Amino acid sequence: MVVSKKSSTFAANMRKVVLLTAFLLSYTAHLLAHTDFNERPKLVVGIVVDQMRWDYLSRYYDKFEEDGLRRLLDDGYSCDNCLINYLPTVTAIGHTSVYTGATPAFHGICGNDFQIDGKPVYCCGDETVDPVGSDNRKKGCMSPRNMLATTIGDQIRLHTDFKSKVIGVSYKDRAAILPAGHSANGAYWLDTKNGQFITSTYYMTELPDWAKAYNKELRNNKELQKVGKDVGLYPLCGHITTDMAIAALKGERLGKGEATDMLCVSYSQTDVIGHEWGTRGERTDEAYLQLDKDIARLLKALDGQVGEGNYLLFLTADHGAAHNFKFMQDHKIAAGAWKWADELTPMLAQVLKEKLGTDMKVISGLMAYRIYLDRKYIAEQGLDEAKVRKTIVDFLRTAPHVQFAADFEQIQYAPVPDLIRQRALMGYHPRRSGDIIVVPEPGWYEFGKWSSPVGTTHGEWNPYDAHIPLLFYGWKVEHGSTSREVHITDIAPTITQMLHVQQPDACVGEAITEVVK
Repeated sequence: MVVSKKSSTFAANMRKVVLLTAFLLSYTAHLLAHTDFNERPKLVVGIVVDQMRWDYLSRYYDKFEEDGLRRLLDDGYSCDNCLINYLPTVTAIGHTSVYTGATPAFHGICGNDFQIDGKPVYCCGDETVDPVGSDNRKKGCMSPRNMLATTIGDQIRLHTDFKSKVIGVSYKDRAAILPAGHSANGAYWLDTKNGQFITSTYYMTELPDWAKAYNKELRNNKELQKVGKDVGLYPLCGHITTDMAIAALKGERLGKGEATDMLCVSYSQTDVIGHEWGTRGERTDEAYLQLDKDIARLLKALDGQVGEGNYLLFLTADHGAAHNFKFMQDHKIAAGAWKWADELTPMLAQVLKEKLGTDMKVISGLMAYRIYLDRKYIAEQGLDEAKVRKTIVDFLRTAPHVQFAADFEQIQYAPVPDLIRQRALMGYHPRRSGDIIVVPEPGWYEFGKWSSPVGTTHGEWNPYDAHIPLLFYGWKVEHGSTSREVHITDIAPTITQMLHVQQPDACVGEAITEVVK
């Protein structure tokens, strides 16, 4: 076969075209990948709703407005099976775990109140700092110093050589401080004594002008003057939190700089109302319907300040809550009030006296279903600590409405299910988490300190406490949902993966691949 010179030249030219096209496609793909790798939103927004059960999303869906929580559900991505993977399930731990991607075993915040080497501490208490915006030391001497791990915000600031701004806002100090992290530009919480948002000298020596201006508005707020220090029991608390968050958004010009900023907003009134009034009734209904309106206002402000599609937002909860035990009993469902002080303590005191010749002073406290031993007292009495532990655990295993009990040091060999064992260990810090863990029966919870007769509380492994909402919305988030089990500790690695910054330094979670694409 004879091939003409013209045909040969044409074939050669075509090969060149194909090679050039392949090169251009490859180079273009490289450029696109490079651009995508360095592309970030202008602002990250974290919202934590204190004590929000997962099923509230469906319970109130038809009553939510289109531009509030329904906007997040209808246009965002929902992880419908997000669980808390540690014990206990309480506020300070939940907020810390969301933003660190870690559990108490790693981040060291082991409760709202706990002990460090036998010394009682409040999670954010710090006597080395002073209040700013108030002279109330009890409310203002706060910082994140007890937290051992970095947060999402810390990692963003590290990645951008601290060009990014990170701000935390909440009614509760712990819900503003712990999410914002160690290197935050500011964290602001409400001093209910004077009805003003305050901070501490950990962050600054004087409130910024925008915060002073909003505090001036609060001083003239007739509704706030009427309810006073009980503001947490009213939806007004959510309105004020939203207004302060919007003031911070605008005053700090978040999302307007060269680097990605972060705003951490926590709504606490839902928790205060839940403890007082429970999971059912008009006050709880009102709390969530008004929360929906506040979130709609926050989204509108974000659209105006940063632009729709330019911010990445997530919404979750720090824990859920049990239904009120009397409500459950009225409907013939097993539940009850677990009374450590009134019922179990006298019984245990008798056992300790009979078997060891000692008294209840061997126990320094019960915090979130964990017993702290007083090692100094035990030593002074010449008691064998191992026998003290065993005596208490043996009693608890036969005590009324206790399902499981274990000595943390022996929990690997204790007759408890793997699920309980693993969650207990993930919540166990050897210098901060106490010595013995108690697990009441389903529906039973510690009564008195944190709940009214018609209210509720939380703290356990059960789905009512551990199953929480998790919604992602905005920048690079496609609409959808998954029923795959994910965990509260997966939020931080998901956000940092999307931003292409390093995970927090104690992170044990995994990025949610359905969201990170």
